[in-house]
Amino acid sequence: MAVRLRTPLSTEDVLRLEVGDVVYLSGEIVTARDSAHRRILSLPKEELPFNPEGAVIYHCGPVVRKTGEGYEVVSAGPTTSARMNRYLDGVLDLGVRGIIGKGGMKAEPFRGRAIYFAFTGGAGSLAAKSVKRVRAVHWLDLGIPEALWVLEVEDFPLLVAIDAHGNSLYR
Repeated sequence: MAVRLRTPLSTEDVLRLEVGDVVYLSGEIVTARDSAHRRILSLPKEELPFNPEGAVIYHCGPVVRKTGEGYEVVSAGPTTSARMNRYLDGVLDLGVRGIIGKGGMKAEPFRGRAIYFAFTGGAGSLAAKSVKRVRAVHWLDLGIPEALWVLEVEDFPLLVAIDAHGNSLYR
């Protein structure tokens, strides 16, 4: 089944999806790799530079080009999500309802509260076509790939690889 969704995601959005569904995601997503996850979990929720309630985090260190107006995403391929398993419960406890990455994660923490979307590794230029603009960048002190990038996406093509019912394509 193909579904169009807009962030922030609701619990109802998450619960109606099943493994194998194709989702075209629009709205705001944030990128976060290892260092950004550590910082997210070290701060009080109200001090985060994004609203985690219904948010979608993309495990990605984008390649960006500085422009006169800010930044342009040149490539936005996923990074391996398994490294972020240690942060998963904490991030989902903040209200995050979607994770995008490659290679999967532990399925149980997603049960009843979130979705894991897969995006194909090696297709960063395809992902960049769905990025309409960079809304903001935070924590550049972590380095460009590790910074938290706030991206506006349109019809970002994703596959539900772990659903909120405990099903996983990786089992």
